Amino acid sequence: MRPSKSPLLSLPGAVPAEGPDEGVAAHYGDLFREQRLLADGTGFVDLSHRGVVTVTGPDRLSWLHLLLTQHVSDLPAGQATEALILSPHGHIEHALYLVDDGETTWAHVEPGTQEALIAYLESMKFFYKVEVADRTDDVAVTFLPAGSIVPAPQDVAVRETPYGRDLFLPRERLTEFAAEHGPAAGALAYEALRVEGHRPRLGLETDHRTIPHELGLIGVAVHLQKGCYRGQETVARVHNLGKPPRRLVFLHLDGSEVALPAHGAPVRLASDGPEGRQLGFVTTSARHHELGPIALALVKRNVPVDAALLVGEATAAAQEVVVEP
Repeated sequence: MRPSKSPLLSLPGAVPAEGPDEGVAAHYGDLFREQRLLADGTGFVDLSHRGVVTVTGPDRLSWLHLLLTQHVSDLPAGQATEALILSPHGHIEHALYLVDDGETTWAHVEPGTQEALIAYLESMKFFYKVEVADRTDDVAVTFLPAGSIVPAPQDVAVRETPYGRDLFLPRERLTEFAAEHGPAAGALAYEALRVEGHRPRLGLETDHRTIPHELGLIGVAVHLQKGCYRGQETVARVHNLGKPPRRLVFLHLDGSEVALPAHGAPVRLASDGPEGRQLGFVTTSARHHELGPIALALVKRNVPVDAALLVGEATAAAQEVVVEP
């Protein structure tokens, strides 16, 4: 279940987003200006459509350590981290963006996924002293870019990362926060900078068979020196003995094309033409204020790293390596 539409959709110029970011603004009238502001450390992004889950209780970190791919048993208060929940076969099911404030572990997740996540967590409580709660209705995630001088409210949990800060802001204060710390930037600006930063997103860069190695998440969201968790056998086997079947790549797209390729658009070798064998698919595309049209894609591991690619029927693409083959 998603929260109701953001009150910031009433801001001047707000255009509602579609797809996974429905409920917040795609932009506020000037996509590239909004990107430049974020790149310069100015403004904020309304991510209030994302799910918010909390875990409290004295056993919260040791319990989460048993379930997540990340080492969190000794997670210091205020230190941000990322973690996954995998299927028994090692496929990515949930992605959590975490911080612990010393009393509560806060996580934001993809819109609409919090109910399934909570159902799984509740099924694994057993005798542990923990309480899991869905806070999506009363807490809104907001993003401040790296370099922002906006102070975080004293009573708000904060995830500080190299690319910015996530604030777990009481939803009732969202409009006040926007008035004090604008201008607001939309989801399209945030996504363009995410693609530029090669940061994968659940449901876009993943499908039902994605394993962490394909997205470069080993070491980022998966810790290789921790105890057992669901799916660990696959993680260890691929890391030690095999190679992932696919790899994430960053694409520079031909700027002469008017439309961006949609999620799922086929990727082929340019030398094979539009009738050639499909070797992958576009996961996210975006228009960047400096780089032009860009995208992330999943391709077969053995696609040569220097090969010119063709996206869809006619869009030429040059690749940059994100995950080594």
